[in-house]
Amino acid sequence: MRPKAVTATLTMLALGMTAACGGGSGDAAEAQGSRGPIKVWLSNNPEEISWGQAMVKAWNSEHPDEKVTAQEIPAGKTSEEVIGAAITAGNAPCLVFNTSPAAVPQFQKQGGLVALDAFDGATDYIEERSGDVAEQYQSPDGQYYQIPWKSNPVMIFYNKKLFAKAGLDPENPPLGSHEEFLETSRKLVDSGAAQAAIWPAPTSEFFQSWFDFYPLFAAETGGQQLVEDGKATFDSAEGQKVADLWSTMYSEGLSPKEAYNGDSFADQKAAMAIVGPWAISVYGESIEWGAVPVPTSAGTAPEETYTFSDAKNIGLYSACDNQKTAWDVLEFATSEEQDGKLLEATGQMPLRQDLQGTYPEYFEQNPEYETFADQAARTVEVPNVPNSIAIWQAFRDQYSSSVIFGETPVDEALTKAADEATDLAGQS
Repeated sequence: MRPKAVTATLTMLALGMTAACGGGSGDAAEAQGSRGPIKVWLSNNPEEISWGQAMVKAWNSEHPDEKVTAQEIPAGKTSEEVIGAAITAGNAPCLVFNTSPAAVPQFQKQGGLVALDAFDGATDYIEERSGDVAEQYQSPDGQYYQIPWKSNPVMIFYNKKLFAKAGLDPENPPLGSHEEFLETSRKLVDSGAAQAAIWPAPTSEFFQSWFDFYPLFAAETGGQQLVEDGKATFDSAEGQKVADLWSTMYSEGLSPKEAYNGDSFADQKAAMAIVGPWAISVYGESIEWGAVPVPTSAGTAPEETYTFSDAKNIGLYSACDNQKTAWDVLEFATSEEQDGKLLEATGQMPLRQDLQGTYPEYFEQNPEYETFADQAARTVEVPNVPNSIAIWQAFRDQYSSSVIFGETPVDEALTKAADEATDLAGQS
């Protein structure tokens, strides 16, 4: 293509993107009050797709002039990359029912998200539905660019048969404190009951720390985030205790340093896993399992133990032409009725107050989910700060070199990661 043609093409693309994103403030204001058809993206989880299709059908039957069209989020390396690319291209859908809280700061920086506070009553609705936990999802400017939707509070899943094989009490396993967790892990491996006590992914992706370090850090600190008030929190006595526990697990071979090609818990190569309530339907038929909170150094009571939320939220994207309809659909999809249907379809926990009191019949009929519902009241989200994903990657890089592979001292790695995280959090 000749240079002039390239210039013309880029100019046309830029104009097209500006139009698609709403252009000036007048267009944005018009979109905010406009009603009409909208498109939404759903997670590719089969149960969520079924729920989403039913939700859309229910909406469309009552709103024929504001029809919702739903599809799975397009395939890509990660959903965050797909959504980010759609924001750049100006063709993001109106709603994405798979918005990662860690990606919200970047999407917001791209200008891809609408502040939900702009809609009448939205702030009250969000905070009344989710309670105090909603505060974790506010952006630094005090606005909500995501609605807290559903969580998968992670706990320790354990294989009762493998515990019994190792001579451990399968009904009351000693897992509450760090010392108990280590001794139990040693018995599991030394007895030959399992190849690994627990097998977290030892790979370098930024999100892997959500399923090893972060849940235990949340528990150890009584609900502290990785970054608070613009500063890293984990270069602390609590962070050191959690990192030392995992360092011992790796150095003693209780957690392998190699990635497992498959599902180590399903294949009964590992006796434990850190998972959310989705695991009940995945493992429930094939493994006799139990669930307990993640350990703390002193052995915190279960009813006081925090963990990582593993939430997915809903974002309203600025490319949407009919944002008033999008907000109404968002409210409809997070209503008490639809939250109940989501719970029934997926076993995932809607981020709303008094979950067990709101859906008593569900938990009476599905008592195995009660432990996770109770845990859902005490969850910690990733910090909503600038450069969130870069912060997690910086942390993971240092964690991997020190805790997993023992290449650098743990205390030095935590300090270096904390300096990087604080610096990144302070950038716009």
